[in-house]
Amino acid sequence: MMHRTGSLISSLCMGASFVAMSATVHADGHYVNGVEGIKAASLPPPGVYWRWYNLFYQADSFKDKSGNKVANHFDLDVFATVNRLIWITDKKFLGADFGMDAIIPLVNTNLSLRPGATELHFSSLGIGDVLLEPVVLSWHGQSWDAATALGVYFPTGEFDRTDPSSAGKGYYSLMYTLGGTWYFDPGKTLSASLLSRYEIHGNQEQRDLRKGDDFHFEVGVGKKLNDTFEVGVAGYAQWQMSDDRGKDATNPSVHDRVFGIGPEVVVAVPAIGSSISIRGTTEFGARDSAEGNMLTVTLTKPL
Repeated sequence: MMHRTGSLISSLCMGASFVAMSATVHADGHYVNGVEGIKAASLPPPGVYWRWYNLFYQADSFKDKSGNKVANHFDLDVFATVNRLIWITDKKFLGADFGMDAIIPLVNTNLSLRPGATELHFSSLGIGDVLLEPVVLSWHGQSWDAATALGVYFPTGEFDRTDPSSAGKGYYSLMYTLGGTWYFDPGKTLSASLLSRYEIHGNQEQRDLRKGDDFHFEVGVGKKLNDTFEVGVAGYAQWQMSDDRGKDATNPSVHDRVFGIGPEVVVAVPAIGSSISIRGTTEFGARDSAEGNMLTVTLTKPL
């Protein structure tokens, strides 16, 4: 998504630093940092569930490989509303509950930047790339939960190499997930979780480019106050693990990264049989990446 969207053609590149920024803007990975927080690695019992993510992201700076601000002006605003359908079956595999899920995002991106004397504006609204996870396994112990999954992002969203606000990435990605949640008291009121994701990207349409692999992890520490409220802190980190490849790769050995942290509140709403989480995240330490703030509001409801 979202932190760095789309692509810019070489005719728009007005200097070496802007070339580098453009390469990163169009070639970021699929997974969105920070969409999960407290108990990120805990999946529900067998059943069908709907999760509705709403993400608001704003960044006013883009950092180069040394962490310095690039361009005279950079303003990125993204809103994404994402529907996720989760089915945890009553089947077992390796002692785990077997399930699957699908994610469909609708993304609105607005980007303006001024690499030189000319200010450029881009905007788009459309369905993004769909994620299908046909294999989801979850385990539950007395003081822990664990989960793993294998999924594929499909290039279903519209992609235009001349438009850095494109909703789609223009390539497939394979994503492997592994994580766990630990509970520190018998009542499971105090928890810590870590959820990791590893992305392997395919070749991008309309150009000779294959982005390097990405590694993400999300952490969360939460305290359940009562049957209604749970509060905590959530954070994430993302590193590019391998070089970009292809003749259209700019500075292929430069690897992007970003970190984020912020508070989270989870509210149970018995009247609608649901829970709502609200999380705010501030990014720092970015390199070859946008750096901004994100607000995430997520509804989870059994069907």
